Amino acid sequence: MELNESKLIEREITLRNMIVTKEVLETRRSIMRWLSLAMGVINPGESRQSAITVLDAIFYFQFVQKHDPTVQELSEYITKNWEPINEKTLRYHLLQLKKANIVNNSKGAYFLANVGGDQKYNEEAWLNSYFNSEVQPIKDKVSSVLKELKTRQ
Repeated sequence: MELNESKLIEREITLRNMIVTKEVLETRRSIMRWLSLAMGVINPGESRQSAITVLDAIFYFQFVQKHDPTVQELSEYITKNWEPINEKTLRYHLLQLKKANIVNNSKGAYFLANVGGDQKYNEEAWLNSYFNSEVQPIKDKVSSVLKELKTRQ
């Protein structure tokens, strides 16, 4: 009997272990591109900036302003700091970030997923929470399957 492997996939995550060069750290734009690539928000060689601008806006409001922004606030930030963004494009990228379990929303405001309370606006707490929520379930399943493998001869 053959397994239908595609039905076994709950969801995929992309994390890239990338080199941090001094060029990466020269500008906010290069930092955001690096972060977007490392977190799988964009793919290598992708020239579209809109996904990067949306992630930048979310990070800005969460970690600098310590505020959960609305679509309007995100749009204004992106227009001021990058270039104008179509609302439909903005909402599309917010949906993609939500599907990737990076962003969540409630009552018209958007925020980084997986952390709340006192730690909501702390980048280190969010990052730990994000990696734990994304990687730990995979690690646990692989561990249990490896244990099962040891019992097979």
